[in-house]
Amino acid sequence: MTTACPVAEWARHEAVWIGFPSHPELWLDDLAPARAEVVAFASAVHAHGHGEKVLLVAADGEAASAATRLAPFAEIVVEPFGDIWLRDTGPILLPRKRAGGFAFNGWGGKYDLPGDDTIARRLAEGRGRHFAAHHWVLEGGAIDGDGTGTVITTEQCLLNPNRNPGMSKAEIESLLASDLGFTRVVWLGEGLLNDHTDGHVDNLARFVGEGRVAIPEAAENDPNWQVYQHARRDAEASGLEVVTIPSPGRVLRDDEIVPASYMNFYIGNAAVVVPVYGAANDDAAVAAVQALFPTRKAVGLRADSILTGGGSFHCISQQIPG
Repeated sequence: MTTACPVAEWARHEAVWIGFPSHPELWLDDLAPARAEVVAFASAVHAHGHGEKVLLVAADGEAASAATRLAPFAEIVVEPFGDIWLRDTGPILLPRKRAGGFAFNGWGGKYDLPGDDTIARRLAEGRGRHFAAHHWVLEGGAIDGDGTGTVITTEQCLLNPNRNPGMSKAEIESLLASDLGFTRVVWLGEGLLNDHTDGHVDNLARFVGEGRVAIPEAAENDPNWQVYQHARRDAEASGLEVVTIPSPGRVLRDDEIVPASYMNFYIGNAAVVVPVYGAANDDAAVAAVQALFPTRKAVGLRADSILTGGGSFHCISQQIPG
């Protein structure tokens, strides 16, 4: 039987898992503000009951108590994990109540945290999904599909020797087909500068319709201007329609360039939540996303503290299709 590919993110969701910051030793002074940003994101997705059910995933009792207090609208799920990046460590949901899980090696051996390699199975089986374990390394943020069988990814990540050493492009395409049902792989090149995920595509390019992909338009003094140019070239050469969203440009934290991106938005039932950073293009980016999703409300929310951990709203969430 041919595996049916994941539905597009804009399809109806039954619920969404969102990771809740749970480990003070990882977040330090950013723990409380990161929790506040996560709760604001979860609230926007819930949309006073007009969006989808929010499942806040807490790693322990203390975090669960804090989540209950801060987000009374959410259902709290207590499952041990290393950190909140459930897009990468959680299951990938498939049609017919199935879920796929993949080997996880801490983004190429960078962050080996207890629980991250088993959270996918525990979450999937907790929602009554038939779970299939696949024994090659793949993070959910490394791929983005349009629901028709087409998936985009970056060579920097999926061909990185710190993931599946020795595996060829053809072999990875074959596994994406057999395990997730993707029939066409569009390869982009590099991801954002200083992205410790080694170029996850959900910071660079996102499907916003069937065969239609959004890519940033470089801002002045943008450290990723060539990355965006090359991504657009590759996407258009593959026959995809490209639309652009402004880039936040050069965003610094402690004098270091960080991989801030408006592309890490989450497409919910009622809202599309866009991370913003106090950059000049924040409002323009939210307006551009609103134009792409006219039946949903585009909401811009600050994600500065979450970004200290390396990601944003899309990275901490994993939707459950309805």
